[in-house]
Amino acid sequence: MKRIGILLTSEGGGGTFQYTQAMLDAVLALPRSEYTIVAAVTHDLWLDRLDASVEVVRLADTSWNRALNRIWHLSRLPVSLWRRTASHLDSNASKLVSARCNLWICPNHERYSFRARVPAVGTVHDLMHRYESRFPEVSENGEFESREFHFRETCRWARGVIVDSNTGARQVAESYGVDPAKVYVLPYIAPGYILDRALSENADTALHSELPGKFFFYPAQFYRHKNHSTLIAAVARMRDAHPDVRLVLVGARDRNGYDDLRRQVESLALGQNVIFLGYVRDEDMAGLYERARALVMPTYFGPTNIPPLEAFALGCPVATSRIYGIPEQVGDAALLFDPSSVDEIHDALVRLWTDEGLCAELAARGREHSRRWGRPQFRARVRQIVDALA
Repeated sequence: MKRIGILLTSEGGGGTFQYTQAMLDAVLALPRSEYTIVAAVTHDLWLDRLDASVEVVRLADTSWNRALNRIWHLSRLPVSLWRRTASHLDSNASKLVSARCNLWICPNHERYSFRARVPAVGTVHDLMHRYESRFPEVSENGEFESREFHFRETCRWARGVIVDSNTGARQVAESYGVDPAKVYVLPYIAPGYILDRALSENADTALHSELPGKFFFYPAQFYRHKNHSTLIAAVARMRDAHPDVRLVLVGARDRNGYDDLRRQVESLALGQNVIFLGYVRDEDMAGLYERARALVMPTYFGPTNIPPLEAFALGCPVATSRIYGIPEQVGDAALLFDPSSVDEIHDALVRLWTDEGLCAELAARGREHSRRWGRPQFRARVRQIVDALA
């Protein structure tokens, strides 16, 4: 019987956490007659998601491991040396080695995918630090160097590399010279709280009662690459002919570029048209998608993204950027535009605001897309990857 391990190191919230949950669900669906499942956890929140048959390895964020990690980074020692010595110095690496798994699955950007001397499959969610380095969130304050080191070494040492799309596979190959046979495409799916819809019973009814009857929706933190400013400019242009247009934005108000966007909205006199909801809990998100006229996502990052899949699953029409792997991801189920073009975004907004037939058609195509690639297909693909690498 093969032993399959999964590293559960993400804290609650965010896209990486949701992706890790999807991967855990797929691993737990592996037939127990063929596989023993091992979970290495850093936070207790994961324990409730494991069944009694799962072997648990607790990883500790000790002061010694933190000091060791800092010394190693400052010394610039080669990874090959670290791999030979880590199991003797790093208690977490030692635990992973001692678990004797045939394969460790690393859904997060986790250093043990290459620093522990174990058979591992790493995940490269994106290489936007290389392809969109103009954005400070992936290029400044050591972020570029940190990402580059992590992905380079993951691609070098991991037994396999998981990417989200054919575009992601090409970018990994051209960036790090990875053998294409080592790269496995596993497209994203919508998070469980969207697919299950059970949590919607606990939705914040007060929040939903404050929403306008008709609105565009964009759930994203206010990083520059999310490109809220161009979307707001398109809404300002649309308002002249459609003064009832509304845009609802979700994201924490105390970080990133929120203050700049607030000033932009005020300067354009869009206070009645653009609504900042702030942080919204997972259980409230499904209702926002279902009530929205459309998801509009003018991001500069890819290769692909999860929000269009959330919208597809809930019958919300989608308009998004024509970049990287997004056309591959959405097919004919979404309108596409140049994210740098106010004109193209404006035209997409007007079409979605005024054309009932178009919205109904896009909603139907999105639901069909979600049926063709959802949880069963994701689980099956994970098993294919495990069988190929373990």
